[in-house]
Amino acid sequence: MCDTQTKKNNDVTICVINPGSTSTKIALFHGEKKIALVNVQHPPRELRRFRELWDQFPMRLQAVQSFLAKQKIEKLDAVVGRGGLLKPVSRGVYKVNETMVRDARKGVQGVHPSNLGPALAQEIARERHCPAFIVDPVSVDEFEPLARYSGHPLIERRTLSHALSLRAVAIWAADKMGLCIEKSRFVVAHLGGGISVAAVKFGRIIDVNDASSAGPFSPERSGSLPLQQFTDLCFSGKYTKKEIKKMIMGEGGLKAYLGETDVVAIEKRIDAGDQKAGEVFEAMIYQIAKEIGAMATVLFGRVDGIVLTGGLSHSKRLVQGLKKRASFIAPVHIFPGELEMEAMAAGALRVVRGQEKVRVYR
Repeated sequence: MCDTQTKKNNDVTICVINPGSTSTKIALFHGEKKIALVNVQHPPRELRRFRELWDQFPMRLQAVQSFLAKQKIEKLDAVVGRGGLLKPVSRGVYKVNETMVRDARKGVQGVHPSNLGPALAQEIARERHCPAFIVDPVSVDEFEPLARYSGHPLIERRTLSHALSLRAVAIWAADKMGLCIEKSRFVVAHLGGGISVAAVKFGRIIDVNDASSAGPFSPERSGSLPLQQFTDLCFSGKYTKKEIKKMIMGEGGLKAYLGETDVVAIEKRIDAGDQKAGEVFEAMIYQIAKEIGAMATVLFGRVDGIVLTGGLSHSKRLVQGLKKRASFIAPVHIFPGELEMEAMAAGALRVVRGQEKVRVYR
């Protein structure tokens, strides 16, 4: 990956497909440049027509086909689909095969719209006579042995994270700093509706919090909770299992404390003198910074940079707060926004350029 002699191939055309809960994002890239993007919305009333996730496949496929027809693209060099909840795999770019599609259909680690990604990419690639890939799926698992211990043998720490964006921005940060990713160490924080803070050593995510149930609280998730109090809450008889799960993911964090998840709106409340909103927002920054510090210890304090990405990294208040608390560890680099489409295209481009070998899903 650090070979500067590899050719650039800027004429490569890549289609990127990212199926989400209520939309399908589709983009075209010419080299690194994004030349077209559409976010096809699937309203709840439309989705209610389908009993199972995979019943949505023809509808989503038609959306991609219509997009490509409008763009009048004659030739594609690669198609990339969002990698879903597959079996645990190493980092990298994987060629889509039947085993992968079968596991995505089974939902071997859970059912999520991103499971449709490999099959959508495979079908479009078949029509266009080009390879289909996924890049750093959610199930990337390169934990070091000590990271798997939870504190009780009945529960093993798992790694289901924002692996795609975590690894992509680590690669971009290394390039920005003139470092080789295979010789660098970063603490990377994906800051969105859920928050993942990872120790990335030599391009590998060797430890990361489970964004669905641990780490800092976020706009809609509770993060780690005091277990004794949480256990009492679970067995109080006041809440159903479904309600408890919503407290953890969907109605926790800023939503629980302030009644909303929109950070822009919350910052307006802070600017208007809402002291409670200010304290809660500062508490979220405090917890993110603590997690960054924890991941720095995983790397024995040898950190080349702290990298922030995701939608929340647009917030100047949040970024400045994190810099104030954590910049003593290492320089802070910002790659703001949701960069999944760019990350997927970049992965396929690395393979086409010969900078990274494609992997086989087994």
